Amino acid sequence: MSRTPLIAGNWKMNGRRAMAADWVAAVANAIPIGVEALVCPPFPYMDVIRGGTGGSRLGLGGQNLAEEADGAYTGGVSGEMLVDLGCTHVIVGHSERRLSGEDDQQVARKCSRARDAGLMPILCVGETLAQREAGETFNVVSRQIRSVLDGESEALLDGLILAYEPVWAIGTGHTASPEQAQEVHAALRELVAGYDAGLAESLRVLYGGSVKADNAASLLAQPDIDGGLIGGASLDADSFLAICQAAAS
Repeated sequence: MSRTPLIAGNWKMNGRRAMAADWVAAVANAIPIGVEALVCPPFPYMDVIRGGTGGSRLGLGGQNLAEEADGAYTGGVSGEMLVDLGCTHVIVGHSERRLSGEDDQQVARKCSRARDAGLMPILCVGETLAQREAGETFNVVSRQIRSVLDGESEALLDGLILAYEPVWAIGTGHTASPEQAQEVHAALRELVAGYDAGLAESLRVLYGGSVKADNAASLLAQPDIDGGLIGGASLDADSFLAICQAAAS
């Protein structure tokens, strides 16, 4: 089955208003045919991105969401608020959120909350260097996915995107080899097939470990890598577009 590649930029806590305006002006109408592109900026700059997308194919996503829809949760941003801002996707369970204290149960609740709000969750899974060296990679990512899928309806699986982000390859300059990444992606797809074989075939699994313009083509050429969750390289418009072009090739 042919799966449309998705390139999602995660700016994390970076950028300024002028930078966001320049970025969207350069990117919005330059995305190559055959690629879906998405940017997840900090919350304060979402209006700048949305205002610059016009009728383009550039989508908007959130970096996180609250477990609740509304209420007395100072500092929280709900899925409904993200939808109100024009978001279609939201990152859930990013390794940096997990390292700051989010556990599997919270991640599962956020995935469910995202779907209830009408968002497509990008569920991040991945292992630390210590876990990889201990041979625990597949046990770790399997636990992270099962905590979300067990007991959930097919509707959640149908709208889910996975992102494999080895923690040891995020912001370190180290990248899993294409073969290492492919091995985990194939295992993730096989795991999901245990829930629904048809949906596993159409499921998009992104790679999220220090993807850059110079290594994107070799990673995206792998049969089970369906795009990238791009960190630092997504802050530069030319770099982001080069990764999009690699996905289209």
